[in-house]
Amino acid sequence: MIKRQKQNSIVESLDLFPAVGILGPRQTGKTALALEIAKTRPSIYLDLERKEDLARLSDLPSYLERHATELVILDEIQRVPELFQELRGIIDEGIRQGNRVGRFLLIGSTSVELLKQSSETLAGRIAFVELDPFAVLETHQIDHDDLWVRGGFPESLLAEEDQHSLLWRENFVRTYLERHIPSIGLRVPADTMRNFWSMLAHTHGQVLNVASLARSLDDNNKAVKRYLNLMVDLLLVRELHPYRTNARKRLVKSPKIYLRDSGLLHSLLGIPDYEALLGHPIVGASWEGFVIENILRHVPKQTLESFYRTQDGAEVDLFLELPQSQTWAIEIKRSSAPKLDRGLHHARDFLKPDRTFVVYSGQERYPLRDGIEVIGLGEICQELRSMA
Repeated sequence: MIKRQKQNSIVESLDLFPAVGILGPRQTGKTALALEIAKTRPSIYLDLERKEDLARLSDLPSYLERHATELVILDEIQRVPELFQELRGIIDEGIRQGNRVGRFLLIGSTSVELLKQSSETLAGRIAFVELDPFAVLETHQIDHDDLWVRGGFPESLLAEEDQHSLLWRENFVRTYLERHIPSIGLRVPADTMRNFWSMLAHTHGQVLNVASLARSLDDNNKAVKRYLNLMVDLLLVRELHPYRTNARKRLVKSPKIYLRDSGLLHSLLGIPDYEALLGHPIVGASWEGFVIENILRHVPKQTLESFYRTQDGAEVDLFLELPQSQTWAIEIKRSSAPKLDRGLHHARDFLKPDRTFVVYSGQERYPLRDGIEVIGLGEICQELRSMA
């Protein structure tokens, strides 16, 4: 088993809060990670999709009293929303008795529902940890290009062949469209959502144009925004918002859209392997999204991320406002010998970042003029993690 970086965060949160919720898309390894943590302490695991486990909770206070000294792991808890109210009373009673931390580990395949249900009843009693697909610092033994092409979902990344990986991702998309999205109450035909997801893939890395998507779907702007919000809430799509400033600059005001997992992006575009990706027009935008997603998984808490673009061509792919008022400007190039655009220099003149990096596909780190550094993806992620 590949050790997950978030394991320490979950353990630390269990030492501070009565309940911890693990958020993330399906198939990122949330259950496997919870069971790994269970090996380190007395625990009981219940899968609420199983009738026999659900039956054990028919008298929840009595059942939990028998397991008062154990960590109780409740998987697929969003399927039983009435449990949240009962858990609140049990947690509060435990706090009165001095049992303040590490009682419950809650796992939900629908992050948006878990957040909504728990925030209404367990506010101040629960911490959340987001478990994403694998990132570059978790997969040292795997080539970064394989991670880029296949994405970070464990079953996809670790498949024996590219064809098996692609088949898994195609089935993953189909399951989300036909079962998972309808289960959370969005009454939209699966074909419509597939078309929308595919359109997002084709516009990956571009500034959002709601009107254009609506025309392509023969739908209205309000519906498109609802579909997009759902994909963002499900942690499948990222909206990277533009840098905001009061200066009189003609800035781009709409967010850029990225599919968070590069493997799903390639699957939706019908790209089967590395060679096909290198010959596809999406290659540059795909690499940009892959780099951004990995960087944002390693930034310190309270970091603000954005992109900077003006209508006269000044641009920075990723602008980080880090804690302690430090700012980084990050340009992303797939080339092994990156060349700088004039737009980056214009952007730096305005933003005045403390550090400027060009993240490229190579491994060597070296300086360019004017304090700009060329750096590999793994090394910049390692530097950000050390800051966190």
